[in-house]
Amino acid sequence: MTKEKWRLIWSEEAASCYYNMGLDKAVQQAVANNEVPNTIRFYRWKPSAVSIGYFQSMRKVVNVEKCKELDIDYIRRLTGGGAVYHDFEGELTYSINCLDSNTKLPQDISKIYEKICTGVILGLKQLGINSKFVPINDISLTSNDKKISGNALTRRDGVVLQHGTILRKVNVDKMFVLLIVPDIKVKAKMISSAKERVSSLEEELGYAPSFSDIRKSLTYGFEEELEIELVKQELTKEEHTQAEKIAKELFQDEQWLFKR
Repeated sequence: MTKEKWRLIWSEEAASCYYNMGLDKAVQQAVANNEVPNTIRFYRWKPSAVSIGYFQSMRKVVNVEKCKELDIDYIRRLTGGGAVYHDFEGELTYSINCLDSNTKLPQDISKIYEKICTGVILGLKQLGINSKFVPINDISLTSNDKKISGNALTRRDGVVLQHGTILRKVNVDKMFVLLIVPDIKVKAKMISSAKERVSSLEEELGYAPSFSDIRKSLTYGFEEELEIELVKQELTKEEHTQAEKIAKELFQDEQWLFKR
């Protein structure tokens, strides 16, 4: 039986948070217009960045001055959820853009999360990591319940966009340097709690797998769970152009960044 073909996009080069989020939106628009197939993309962040959820306040959540001091970018996502630190060496991100009408994904949002996260879980299994889906949008280790992946989605223009992180390495202390926590004692407790609740591939395996190995494992997981064939392709010129335009006009715009 012939499997449905989806497009696979990845690059060895990391990109800025503004371009990455701009490209997620550009691909979403291209999928919505039936210009490209449903698409799964893997990417990294350079420089490292802090992203906040659509409904969060940058001023209340992120220490913008500290980010500037450490050359860390900051951005507001299209998707909901909380603040995330995206480390250049510590994380691989995936994004999926799929027509809402496609039968490979359920209609219920909680079920979409579960379906896509199950693909991630199957991929992590290839790396020797046993994990489980924790509603509504997390993936935790089976052995100790520590979080190893967070995920977020949005529906726009008839397309489901979900992106998520795989923690290759984790630096909780640095993460909290970049976030605003008013009380020092509260901050210490939050750091301690986060270290107890969050893990990484490096911590669990004793080494950090290559980004290539992580990507290949997740590709397998998505193909298995969604019953699709992922075909490596390149971005169209229009997608690249639109990504740069959206990055500049939306994601780097002060009104967007500080809209709440």
